Amino acid sequence: MKKNPYFCRNYTTRLNDMDTDNRLQRWQLLSGSGLKMLAVVTMLIDHLALYLWRVDPAMWEPLLTIGGRALTPYLLLRGIGRLAFPIFAFLIVEGYQHTRDRWRYGRNLLLFAILSEVPWNLVHTGTWHYSHQNVFFTLFLGYLGICVIEHYRTYWSRYVLSLLALLAASVLLRADYGASGFGFILLVYLLRDSRLLQAIIGSCTLPNGLVAGLAFIPINMYNGRRGFIQGPVLKYAFYAFYPLHLLIIYLIQLSMV
Repeated sequence: MKKNPYFCRNYTTRLNDMDTDNRLQRWQLLSGSGLKMLAVVTMLIDHLALYLWRVDPAMWEPLLTIGGRALTPYLLLRGIGRLAFPIFAFLIVEGYQHTRDRWRYGRNLLLFAILSEVPWNLVHTGTWHYSHQNVFFTLFLGYLGICVIEHYRTYWSRYVLSLLALLAASVLLRADYGASGFGFILLVYLLRDSRLLQAIIGSCTLPNGLVAGLAFIPINMYNGRRGFIQGPVLKYAFYAFYPLHLLIIYLIQLSMV
């Protein structure tokens, strides 16, 4: 019986694709909960260095010199902290796609943005007022931007005006990561089918983009599973960590005065 060369080529291609998928799956070890914990830990390292440890002279002792620039413990820890925001942004995109109640998801982001304002202000100025807003506002505005993309994609005037209004809000609020953070969340969503383009194009929108781009290593290890953070208690504990850790850092600042 004569072999069909077209069938053989297709069969071989499918086998190669299966081998590639299997190799990728071996590296996809992180659930959504694993990514959340990584984002929380890197954020905590960043904030400890920024708000507490930078006053320690040892934080500024050079570890090594790269291209004539000294790498200090402070810069190293802040670099680790740059991984947090891209992961949080990716989780916002995942949350939008998988939540059962998109209105409640957005409401929770706004609620914790408001609740985080007092500890955010205190840790920066020691008062009730600070001119910049916390990162939850950036995540909330990015989430609204994704909603606009989905709901107004066939209404160009509403689509463009709504996105411009949200972009203006990110600038006027002076939220953490600002307009670049808002744009990054939208790019992560729009490029969700290509992790490579997410990493290359998305990182170009953020400050310290080369370092922030390293966050796409664990993001590409995501296996699509929710993980152990399930149910209302653990879910809200994840949200609450942000304002609580800022409040604790502020109390430590007071004790150091």
